[in-house]
Amino acid sequence: MTALSCHSQASPNFGERKGGAVPDMIVIHYTAMATADAAIARLCDPEFEVSAHYLIDVDGRIVHMVDETNRAWHAGAGRWGDVTDINSRSIGIELANCGSVPFAAAQMDALEALLHDIISRHSITPERIIGHSDMAPKRKIDPGPRFDWRRLAVQGLSVWPEISAPRKVDKDAFLADLVAFGYSPETSAEACLSAFRDRFRPRHSGPLDGADMALAHDLAMRFPVDRAARTA
Repeated sequence: MTALSCHSQASPNFGERKGGAVPDMIVIHYTAMATADAAIARLCDPEFEVSAHYLIDVDGRIVHMVDETNRAWHAGAGRWGDVTDINSRSIGIELANCGSVPFAAAQMDALEALLHDIISRHSITPERIIGHSDMAPKRKIDPGPRFDWRRLAVQGLSVWPEISAPRKVDKDAFLADLVAFGYSPETSAEACLSAFRDRFRPRHSGPLDGADMALAHDLAMRFPVDRAARTA
């Protein structure tokens, strides 16, 4: 990596990308640990068998741990569209955050710069920049409702649904739209709703409603996951 200044802290926890895969996705996480240094120690400890390509501290410090050509162990079991080996197809970014507080301004600035740098080299499209909870809704909640996805979308680094008239509530249709967007068809509508709201309606609660339906349908229509050009 040359466009940004990064601190290097090499992790031994990586392998080859399987089947000749190249990164066409970015997965954003939070560390859920007390400090960035504690998270770095964990991600670089062979005993834990976890890692990420990058970690960003609250002050904007970017730590590079695994080369992008290699397969970091950040995603685990999950799915996005037809892709089931997320680690082989993605670059993982950890943000130092406990999950219950806002993400620091300097950290978000650094994340935006890093995302611009990565997508310029790998031609990753905004709809393929996702959260850990998007690809594993039953298992993970990060980066959580305090993460500002809309800010990324304004910068062309994510997507955001357009507001339209509420649609008739239909759980099957809601799940079908989220599957068209990328969520796993093996995940329940309830789990998908929770992940979807954390990302697109973070202050909303209650049962599935017409606004959820409309936003999910817009995502499905404008940003369908590209199954034809990619394989699992």
